[in-house]
Amino acid sequence: MPGLQAIPRTVTFGLSSCTTQGSPRGCCAVEVPRLRMRVPGILVLVLAIAGVLGCFSSTWTGLLWGSTVESQVASIVEESRLLVDSAIYRTMQRNLNKREVTSPSQLLAFAKLPEPASRAASHAAEIMHMALQALRGRRQPRAPTDAWSEEVLTVIANLSGCLPHMLPPKCPDTCLADKYRLITGACNNSPMPLAPHRAPALFAQVRQVTRELIQVPNEAVTEDGQYADLLTVWGQYISHDIAFTPQSASKAAFGGGADCQLTCENQNPCFPIQLPSNASQSGHPGCLPFYRSAAACGTGSQGALLGNLSQASPRQQMNGLTSFLDASTVYGSSTAAEQRLRNWTSAAGLLRVNTRHQDSGRAYLPFGASPACAPPPGVPRGARTPCFLAGDGRATEVPSLAALHTLWLREHNRLAAALKALNAHWSADTTYQEARKLVGALHQIITLRDYVPKILGPEAFGQHVGRYKGYDPTVDPTVSNVFSTAAFRFGHAAVHPLVRRLDAHFQEHPDLPGLRLRDAFFSPWRLIAEGGLDPLVRGLLARPAKRQLQGQLVSEELTERLFVLPGPDTLDLASLNLQRGRDHGLPGYNAWREFCGLPRLRSPAALQAAMGNGSVAARMLALYGDPDNVDVWLGGLAERSLPGARTGPLFACIIGRQMKALRDGDRFWWEKDGVFTEAQRRALQRYSLSRLICDNTGLPRVPADAFRMGRFPEDFTPCEHIPALDLEAWREALPAEDACGLPGRMDGGDVVLCQESGRRALVYSCRPGFELQGPEQVACTHQGWASLPPVCKVPQLPLLSTDINECEDLAPPPCHLSARCQNTKGGFRCVCTDPHMLGEDGRTCVDSRRLPQASLVSLVLGALLVCGLAAATWTALCRRVRPDGAATLLATETGAQAPSLQDADDGRGAAPPAGVPTQSTGKAGAS
Repeated sequence: MPGLQAIPRTVTFGLSSCTTQGSPRGCCAVEVPRLRMRVPGILVLVLAIAGVLGCFSSTWTGLLWGSTVESQVASIVEESRLLVDSAIYRTMQRNLNKREVTSPSQLLAFAKLPEPASRAASHAAEIMHMALQALRGRRQPRAPTDAWSEEVLTVIANLSGCLPHMLPPKCPDTCLADKYRLITGACNNSPMPLAPHRAPALFAQVRQVTRELIQVPNEAVTEDGQYADLLTVWGQYISHDIAFTPQSASKAAFGGGADCQLTCENQNPCFPIQLPSNASQSGHPGCLPFYRSAAACGTGSQGALLGNLSQASPRQQMNGLTSFLDASTVYGSSTAAEQRLRNWTSAAGLLRVNTRHQDSGRAYLPFGASPACAPPPGVPRGARTPCFLAGDGRATEVPSLAALHTLWLREHNRLAAALKALNAHWSADTTYQEARKLVGALHQIITLRDYVPKILGPEAFGQHVGRYKGYDPTVDPTVSNVFSTAAFRFGHAAVHPLVRRLDAHFQEHPDLPGLRLRDAFFSPWRLIAEGGLDPLVRGLLARPAKRQLQGQLVSEELTERLFVLPGPDTLDLASLNLQRGRDHGLPGYNAWREFCGLPRLRSPAALQAAMGNGSVAARMLALYGDPDNVDVWLGGLAERSLPGARTGPLFACIIGRQMKALRDGDRFWWEKDGVFTEAQRRALQRYSLSRLICDNTGLPRVPADAFRMGRFPEDFTPCEHIPALDLEAWREALPAEDACGLPGRMDGGDVVLCQESGRRALVYSCRPGFELQGPEQVACTHQGWASLPPVCKVPQLPLLSTDINECEDLAPPPCHLSARCQNTKGGFRCVCTDPHMLGEDGRTCVDSRRLPQASLVSLVLGALLVCGLAAATWTALCRRVRPDGAATLLATETGAQAPSLQDADDGRGAAPPAGVPTQSTGKAGAS
């Protein structure tokens, strides 16, 4: 800067001092001209070394202390955690700053937001994946192939947080273990990851495939003359009951990469959909944003903890649900979800309902806490309203889906109230569990008896499903990847582009015309403000579904207008399906045909025969080149349907096998001996979806088979003629007189009665916020109850005999994913990684707007090193010139001239210019 150049500076190093005036040579160059060319190079070298050492000063400690494998692994895991947390934090910070959903991909991400336990598992899996990548990169080239043993991998799994999600679940040791299924689906043959099938393949661009093979204009769709729209909606609803694959928690590339909304590069978790070169999308000139599915712990490069890293198992995706037909759409798949959904003040075990709105006296779903759904007209742009809260977060995607969720909410509360009236001695928890067990059985009956045979056709149903022969503990009921990611998405080809709402005579409603899907996505207000449930249910019963045809696969409403928000951006459901299959590594169409025992299609003629449409087959070959390369979702979707079915042979095989596994591998299946009594099973067999509608809407007439198209009124049956569910089979006599009697009321908790070894037993539990103190199960003896009942206490109270590790509770985690939980005596605290700090909620980390302390320490150390090395270098150089150490250097005041190089070169002492004072060694001359 010019101002600084005019100011003389006196610099003192040991016994020498000199004055500089902006000269880059430094003051020693004045007396040591022979070194004037060497000094800059030496200084640059010194500064470079000091800078490098300063920058890596934080690493020195790790090098000194990380001499053991364990400490090195711990360091790598911590670095990986910081990378993952940084990406997640940037996503969270961006969302906090915007505070509204501004793009369809953000809306999709909201719909795929997992429960806290699933978020914790996917977060841990990302850390483990990053750590093992780093570990692999640091291996010595000559290290033995088994250098990283099972012990090391276990350490990584433990430090990353993956290990708890990879170990077998802890099953309850009470008499309730065989009476009610766990809300998480655990202890019932079900691992969490989607079952794998992997093989690489080369594919065409998905967006081009959509445009040229899949989409059909809305006005050109063919309607199904046999089945009503409710058949399609039930398939979507059931798919949400058995499978949910969360997206990555981060919306930015790990390791400081770009925002996935703004990049077209494949950088995990960004996996953008590339657009054809002649196409563009506003804000995304070359691609559409897409996020990879969250990995499951113990898969991918993590391996299965069974050997070294070179023997890695394929990356698998997490199933955030239970993999069972168990009505998790109503009750959730985690303890945290169940806690939010239950009405804890109800003595009848009811579920929460909406307290702000009613539908002609009937309940709506409650609102959730997060404002992410579309507001009614007139609300300022950018504002959002709460979505409905249900057992599955996708309940508000479309009004028809929200309607089914609402029907089952009402049915649970109706059944619970009726069961409580029959059995006044039942506790709230007993009533809730019995109603939940009933609702789960009804989901199973409607799906396997009424829905699946219509989809597969009678022949394929008999071949792949067949009759129930009892529970088989060797059957794995886990939802397969190909079922969830491809086969059961066949229903997207049966989605009608219009939402139809009818009046009481099942005619077009004068005030509620057909609604385009683009205007209905995530719009709960339409259900509340536009006629309630009844008009919508009438439309589902009396209007046809879209027919799945080879030349009319998916309507433009889903390929061009998915999740429309104010603005030009939209999503493409067909391209999302194709890209998701590639993200999951699904093999191609022919590989799956071979898996199902079907012949591989090797020629154009064979492909045409399978498709039943020569034009579709020709375009498919033009895009893919070979049938082996065809995406399995597209290949299965385009097959000619089987007789009496709505799928071709490939999807009939995959869906049928999955449904059979879900039935035969479920030890709580409604037909299994001991789950219900014979009288209860007979009552359940009479139930139907039509009865559900009669009991929970204002419709007086319905079709006997709710899935079949019917004309009103001739094909509609009065509700009094639709068989009802007789609950008399659930009437329970009061316990016989004995020394025990009925349990008393429990403050802060509840009790359920069951049988063990022929004796009555009580199983106690506490409500959210309380901790059980005392035995969980108490048996009845001849002298009375075997022990005093336990009590429910707030965990932080000093009455606790031992400290509880709240950090071990992953449902929900005590701290937000951005923080780390640290157990303390009598409680816990959330700890943030510098430079983050705890937010107002005490569990979420936010940016402190300052440099990390480690960076500050590095800067200070670097500065000290630079100054120290520079001082030492100057001193050494100056002493080399004047060995006696008595160098006297000239000092000038402002405006004085420095001696010329010629004067210095002649070896003689030059007299100072007139008016310039002199300095002697160690003393300042008089001015």
